[in-house]
Amino acid sequence: MFINLIKKIKSNKGNSLAEFAVTTAMMATLATTAAPKFGNVGSGAKEKKTMNNIDKILTVANNFYNQAVSEEGRGRFPGQSKYDAPVGGYGLPDNSTTDEALEVYLEDILNNIDAYTSDNSDFVYVFSPSVDDEDAVQGGWMSFDNDGSHQVQVGFDVDGAAAFKENMGNQGIKSPFQDGAYIYLVIPGSGSGSDALAPAILVADAENPAELHKVLTP
Repeated sequence: MFINLIKKIKSNKGNSLAEFAVTTAMMATLATTAAPKFGNVGSGAKEKKTMNNIDKILTVANNFYNQAVSEEGRGRFPGQSKYDAPVGGYGLPDNSTTDEALEVYLEDILNNIDAYTSDNSDFVYVFSPSVDDEDAVQGGWMSFDNDGSHQVQVGFDVDGAAAFKENMGNQGIKSPFQDGAYIYLVIPGSGSGSDALAPAILVADAENPAELHKVLTP
């Protein structure tokens, strides 16, 4: 359709000024209509990329967990001192199992964390041990505004960030979103003996944790 319109513009045989104006208006309308569609394609590509990146992070977490099983007899995730220790600000509510706590968090809490400006203080960064970590700042592994100020409430776990970086070849991953960054929390394991439940790790993109997240429960 665009090609035909351009041909009409290039040809001046019998074209009046009114016809030219109509053609120009049609092209402007088509361009305006197409712009949101191209924007949606770009956003969809970023979402796909960030979910793939989260898969990579969870693969590292799973390998770390399995190595702990082999070496220590019980699995744990990066940042955990033992299987029933939390990482981040969400522990087990009284008399709750890991599965119950995870369900409550996903349904009642995470659904409200739908932007980087939401209260994401339960999370810690995947790859940054501190707000002034040089590697994290240069790599774009944290969420900063245009003035260079830390703009989210995400915390830090030194041991967890070190473990993730070490198992990623001393590298981190930058979110494709301008305000995004990879964050995580670990809900502690519960019980003991044959009734013990493994911990659960939740990895998200700070851009929109409610939509951009995945959970791993071994």
